[in-house]
Amino acid sequence: MRITERHFIRPDPAGTVIQKRFAGNTVSELAVPAQDGVQLQGILAERAQARTTVLYFGGNMFHLDQHAESLLGLLSSCDTNIAVFDYRGYGRSKGAPDVENMKADALAVFDALNTRYPGRVVVHGQSLGSFMAAYVAQARPVLGTVLETTATSATELARSKIPWYAKPFVQIDMQASLQQVDNRIAASRITAPTLVVAAGKDDQTPSWMGKRVFDAIPHKNKRLLMLDEAGHNNALHSQGAIASYCSFVQAL
Repeated sequence: MRITERHFIRPDPAGTVIQKRFAGNTVSELAVPAQDGVQLQGILAERAQARTTVLYFGGNMFHLDQHAESLLGLLSSCDTNIAVFDYRGYGRSKGAPDVENMKADALAVFDALNTRYPGRVVVHGQSLGSFMAAYVAQARPVLGTVLETTATSATELARSKIPWYAKPFVQIDMQASLQQVDNRIAASRITAPTLVVAAGKDDQTPSWMGKRVFDAIPHKNKRLLMLDEAGHNNALHSQGAIASYCSFVQAL
């Protein structure tokens, strides 16, 4: 079984038209230049008394114009600023994504926000975004880290999709760039307070993966939020989940 980056990164087809644009009185548009000159497009929702800024990295199907309004509404009770960007090749951002330039883009966006709010930026990644958030957290002085419905590694995630009875007969040929993608390694280098959110009914990134990433974090300033009835994309909608999330962010 040949596994390539295209199995994990699915940019929009050329010429895709975004029909819904996000708008709000407290929201401003941001553009951050990547290392190669691509403009990464995002928005910043600011609150007057906010002490922290959450930089949110969405999942593989996340699009700013389709999903930002719901996300900002969900996190509104946390009283933080919230920044959201489209990955290159997705939504408003041009370019062709791959593992290496997406990691560089994540650092560029964090650096831009950290210049604006020095030492007060929390990185939050969901699913695919958890790899971006963990990569930034092990490389930059983030205020805190949230890894939501995260996987351990690209290799282990691919193997988890193979039925048990077929595993002895299937050999995975993983693209070299994906072989280096392992959130347990990144987690082992995170020094900031960290919240790992796992969903008991997650059929994409099983909760045991989140637990393994949590166990890899070496320090004690970490918390595992296990949501037994939640699925892959609705974890923070579970009862009590957003209150726990906000408590974590506000305590930083």
